[in-house]
Amino acid sequence: MGGFEIPLPTRPVVVRAFNVLRQYAESDVAAVWATVRARLAPDGIFVDGTCDEIGRVSSWVTLDGGGPLSLTISLRFGAVTRPSEVAERLPKVLIHRNVPGEKIHTFLQALDQSWLHTAPLAGFGHRQRWLATCRGMRAAGWPVQDGPARWRLGEITVAWSAVAQNSLAGDRGTAAAAAGAVT
Repeated sequence: MGGFEIPLPTRPVVVRAFNVLRQYAESDVAAVWATVRARLAPDGIFVDGTCDEIGRVSSWVTLDGGGPLSLTISLRFGAVTRPSEVAERLPKVLIHRNVPGEKIHTFLQALDQSWLHTAPLAGFGHRQRWLATCRGMRAAGWPVQDGPARWRLGEITVAWSAVAQNSLAGDRGTAAAAAGAVT
């Protein structure tokens, strides 16, 4: 466990912290997010994520000075049998929230359903099936960001509001305030 003081001569544009906040209590996340965000350059971002030992399964929250923006899930094709297996590698702020009634749980269940729905495309390979899964999520109304260029890499990014724990749900202003925003 270390500090998040970011003792740099200039404010960083990007801070990446993978497998760091897993060591902390969930209740500590908001303060850490606020500390890092307060030290970012005006257009900077903070990436708080988690991955398995060799990076096959990962996820991260992207934040800017106003708070959390999105959740990205990145899966190496063939590393999992269904997308919700990423649950073990969710960022600290979401990992204990993957239970019925929480938005992250609903999202992962919908992602699995879309994956199962695209099973007939398995013969064309994992990539084609994943592309169809992502298109299906967007068609179902999920605020999926980016497009096929990122999806081909095994990624799907969704707006934070779609997966934020219920205590951080709402607009970015509400989420930022609940996450300890510094103004």
